[in-house]
Amino acid sequence: MTGRFLRLDWVMFSAVAVLLILSCLFIYSADCRNDDHALGGLVGRQMVWVLIGLVCYSAAAAFDYRKLAHLHWWIYLAAQISLVLVLFIGMSVYGAHRWFSLGSMTVQPSEFAKLAAIFTLAAWLGNPSTDVENFKTFLMAFVLAGIPFLLIAVEPDLGSAMVLLPIVVLLLFCAGIPLRPLLLLIGTGVAAILVLIVWLLFFPDSCPLEDYQKSRILVYLNMSQDPLGAGWNKLQSQIAVGSGGWFGKGYLKGTQNILGFLPKTVAPTDFIYSVVAEETGFAGSSLLLVLYTTVIVRCMRAAVIARDMFGQLLAAGIGILIFSHVFVNIAMTIGLMPITGVPLPLMSYGGTFMVSTMTALGLVQSICLRRRI
Repeated sequence: MTGRFLRLDWVMFSAVAVLLILSCLFIYSADCRNDDHALGGLVGRQMVWVLIGLVCYSAAAAFDYRKLAHLHWWIYLAAQISLVLVLFIGMSVYGAHRWFSLGSMTVQPSEFAKLAAIFTLAAWLGNPSTDVENFKTFLMAFVLAGIPFLLIAVEPDLGSAMVLLPIVVLLLFCAGIPLRPLLLLIGTGVAAILVLIVWLLFFPDSCPLEDYQKSRILVYLNMSQDPLGAGWNKLQSQIAVGSGGWFGKGYLKGTQNILGFLPKTVAPTDFIYSVVAEETGFAGSSLLLVLYTTVIVRCMRAAVIARDMFGQLLAAGIGILIFSHVFVNIAMTIGLMPITGVPLPLMSYGGTFMVSTMTALGLVQSICLRRRI
């Protein structure tokens, strides 16, 4: 028992623990306004989610991840059913159907669907009977990722759906798929993005995207188009990040945050990085990136030392998931990508995302516990 306890990845756990502490501190900062500093509100609920997440993390670490290879089709099916059901019986917020309402709590099934897709892709590509050099394998992998992609995009939540694309591409690469079809796919994707940009610039009314999605992309291409409307969050986020300087304005002293220029509805969730950057500056932002780099690198280390192909792909897929969320979230807050509803792992306020992320990282610990000796 002691030997197994020592085989846990304590470096990754330490980085995760620091991120959870920072999450509570800066959600408190993002949620308070002026003299309203009473403990409670979002930070109180976030602490509850952190505790639930730690329980799920411990349970996942104790669970033998290899059993998932026999259960993955059932998990995948349940995830797709939940995505279909949320479209019909899920709560509607501004026309989006993304959550199940359970009393005072909401559950977002798309977060668990992304994990289910990783389980199935890892189990299927890691199966010795799967011929990874067969083009049918390439197509099947995109079918498995494409079903949840379409269901999540219909909610609509295109930002979360897009996270599945780098996951399936890089898992195929890790599984040994020939490089040529992957390069062809990436080239096709870049061409499609260019076509979409031209379409939006010259024929915006005929574009099939939702109005808010079109406005976000157009604002990204031209900040001056709607600075007081669709471009407000992006503009205020960039001001918050840039005004932090080298060492920030101090904890609870971020003017963009405290004075409400960065809206209270988004500061604790999608724009928590802006709050951190304004109050701690370049130094604090760099520390955050070091912590995320540590978590991602340790996931990849777990993939290297895993005792089977399923474990290798599972750890790699979780590492790619974390990286994709971090990259997209930070890139959008500093203006390098359009605004999307992709939260920052372990930092943004949200129960479902916290539980799913902690469960995923617990499975990485399970892989470490059962690694090759």
